[in-house]
Amino acid sequence: MRQQTTQCTVKTTKNPLNVVNVMLWMQRNAYAESTIRKVTKLLRHLQKNCNTQEPEEVKEYISKKTCSNAHKENLIEAYSCYMRSENQEWNKPFYSRYDKKRRAPKGELVDFLINHARIEMALKLSMSKDLGTRPVELTWLTLRDIDLTSGLVSITGAKHTVGRDGKLKPKSLQLLRNYMKKKNLSPNARLFNCSSRNISEMYRHYRKRVAEKFNMPELKQIQLYDFRRFKASKEYKLSRHNLIHVSKILGHKDTRMTEHYISLFDEKDLSWIPVVCATQEEIEEAIKEDCEFVCQADGKTFFKKPA
Repeated sequence: MRQQTTQCTVKTTKNPLNVVNVMLWMQRNAYAESTIRKVTKLLRHLQKNCNTQEPEEVKEYISKKTCSNAHKENLIEAYSCYMRSENQEWNKPFYSRYDKKRRAPKGELVDFLINHARIEMALKLSMSKDLGTRPVELTWLTLRDIDLTSGLVSITGAKHTVGRDGKLKPKSLQLLRNYMKKKNLSPNARLFNCSSRNISEMYRHYRKRVAEKFNMPELKQIQLYDFRRFKASKEYKLSRHNLIHVSKILGHKDTRMTEHYISLFDEKDLSWIPVVCATQEEIEEAIKEDCEFVCQADGKTFFKKPA
């Protein structure tokens, strides 16, 4: 009887999925911190809703779950991380994502969010608008990466993108100088001493507060990555639909990825600065700055450049 009881106990007792072990395995295999957090959240969800020791039960739960194919694919990939950490194989199902493109936000709404933020948040949003950076790329910037005279910025690429150069507009440069003075930053200091997760959370709280204060629910639709979409769509319009040019600005190796960030750009969101040239040197300088020719009159040449 004792032997039978012992065998029965062994048969019915199962080791629960150890999320901590999966996290440690992912760290050892150089997964990004954001990916580890996402996988951890998804695995905990699976733990609560199905028997994670039985792959077929996991597949059945995910197949019946009411959600998008994209979310189902994320759940499958999270469970695959667990299986790989245990050196186990399984017949992984494939869910095809439906491609959907987000529109770039209107320039007036982007500027509204920047103009009503405190100096640190205003600087983060203004730099995102000018450079088209990801939140994590902002956290890697140091003062050494920025030329405070010309506004040129050396950007370290994240998510397998290439490093690239960007340029801050005068408004962002002035915000940066005010921020440096307020924070008393040293030349080697990181610009923002926080994680990309912190930036995202602070932005969501700020966006909600401003939207409710000014009764502008449309602000709640603007995601942090939409500042990157705004930059991509604007540059695509200004470059006369030059996809390779936009791809270099975003740091993409494949232009197919760039296409996801581009949407039709409203002419109303483009503001121009007039440039009047009286000498040959001024004309050459305007051409170097990619100013657009308008006309010639009274011995002067008129150009325009985007604000």
